This record gives sequence, structure tokens and C-alpha cells, in this order.
Amino acid sequence: MKKYLSAIALAAGLVFGLAPMPALADPPNFTMDTKFLTPPGGMATIGDSHGDIAVSPAGEIYASVQGGEHPGIQVYSAKGQYLRNVPNAPTDLHGFIIAKAPDGTPAIFGASRLGQHIVELGLDGRVKLDIPATVVPDQYKEHAEGKPATNLTGIAVAPNGDIYVVDGYGLDFIHRFDKTGRYLSSFGGKGEPWNFDQCHKIAIDTRFTPARLLCTDRRHGRLVHMDLDGHVLGVFAEGLRLPSALAIRGDELAVAELAGRVSILDKNGQLVASIGTNDNQDEIRTNKAPPEKWQPNLFYAPHGIVYDAQGNLLVTEFNQWGRVTRLTRQ
Repeated sequence: MKKYLSAIALAAGLVFGLAPMPALADPPNFTMDTKFLTPPGGMATIGDSHGDIAVSPAGEIYASVQGGEHPGIQVYSAKGQYLRNVPNAPTDLHGFIIAKAPDGTPAIFGASRLGQHIVELGLDGRVKLDIPATVVPDQYKEHAEGKPATNLTGIAVAPNGDIYVVDGYGLDFIHRFDKTGRYLSSFGGKGEPWNFDQCHKIAIDTRFTPARLLCTDRRHGRLVHMDLDGHVLGVFAEGLRLPSALAIRGDELAVAELAGRVSILDKNGQLVASIGTNDNQDEIRTNKAPPEKWQPNLFYAPHGIVYDAQGNLLVTEFNQWGRVTRLTRQ
């Protein structure tokens, strides 16, 4: 279920002019459990999973679902049993995370793709913040039928509480807000020096001091590092298979790749493990792979990824029926 591949990325020491960091001493080993989640009663699968996945401090699993009988954010126990849906959660959260709110409690920060707004919800669903995309200057938006619009796909929260949201299905700009929701700035886009082509998801890379923004430049198959003001620091990794989402644990970086693979990179940006690699071009990067064709050792379109406290990975796929896999660390 796992095989090791040669490095495909630039070492961080070469990119940033620093001494290379030591590679992972023991490359991680995972096994795939494609039946870990038990869907809501009466459902064979969770529903259209063109969304994201997160784990709360209590170990509960939160998955965003955009269709089916229980759309929104479904909550599961640490053992994979369906518990409830989060009240007030939008049904189009393409990207969301659980992070510390300004009051110190865990909260859901999400980007509503079609609704064009950013939300902060308590884990109980209480709305703490709702930022309409209309506060972003029109110069950073696409104009369809004469109306400016965003198409928000990913979100990250910095250590100081600043919120970063990427217009990954729009013009690839990243919009920055303070912890109160006040608009601060926009950067990125398709022009120099960023040259993004579908900057799909973003994450705060806490492996470095100071922390950095790590971006999935999906159609270019690469990951890009920026400082928290949006200045490009360098390409962290390249040669990836449509990288869609990121998860960090210690020095380990997990990448969900839409073209049928999950990869583990070290702090140098080197690929040390691949999981569930699927090379069938007719099955990958699409949401049309039906449950009867799912193989227990293959991915089809990984879209969201998160570590739990034990270092296991949970992966949600772009799939109209909905598929979540747990990668159990050995």
C-alpha cells in the first residue's frame, strides 16, 4: 500500500540559502482504511465531498459535505461513528480548518465558495464572524456579467489571528484579514512573482521561524513558500500530481494530490513516501469514480487532508458520492 519514490523537489537549503535540514529518520508507513467512517443512518456514503476535513482538540472528525441528506459539516467520533451536523455551517465550505479563535477556544474557519463569504463558527455552530467577499476591492476579482465575484477555495489562520483566504478558482489572489474580520491586503495572483495557476489551498507552515505561508500551486504541480506579507521565498517542492491540500505534523508534510495520490515530504521538500498511488488516468482527478469501483489500496481524487493527534491521516476525496479514508500510522 505504500512505496518509496525518489526525491522530486528542491531541497529547502538550496531554495532559501540555508543549510539543509536532516531528512526524516524513519520514513512513515501507513495503511489505508477506506471504511473507517460510518455514514449517517440510511446513507451508504457521506454525500458529495468536494470539501475539506479537520480534527478538533477532542479528537472528533469534521468533514464538509456539499450534497446528500446531511450537507454542511458532518461530525464523527474519533472511531468514525457519525454524531451530528454542525448547525449554521454553510453547505459549500470548499476549504475549512479548526484553529484557535481570538478568545482561545477552537473554532471553524471556512471559505464559502459559492456564497462568497468567510465564516468563523464555534464548534457548536455559533456564528462568531461572517466576512462578505464584497469587502475585497473589485480589482482583485473576476467580472462575470458585469459583476465582480470571488471563488474562494482555501483558508489559513496565522499565529497572530490574521485570516488568509485564497481565491483559488478565481484569480488566485490571497486576501488577508485581521482577527476581527477587517480587510488588510491582497497579494498573489497569476502575475509575477507568484505566477499561480490555481492556488487551491494554503496553510501556515509552522516548521520554520518565523512561520510561512505554504501554497498549493495546483496546475503547476508545485508548492510555494511566502512570508506572511506575501513575499515569495521560493519553490518548496515541484513535480507533484495536482497538489490540492496540506497537513503538517512536526517536520512531516502530507500532500493530498488530486491526480490519485497522497505524498509525504520532509522539511527539505523531498518526497519520502507515496500512498494509494493510482495511475489509471480514466479514474483520477474526477468526482465520477463510483463506489462499486473503489479499490481499498487506491486513491482517486484526494482533496482535503488532516493529521489527528496520533499522527494518522484522514483524507477526503473530490467525489460526488463522498469518500473518506483513514491512513493509519504503523
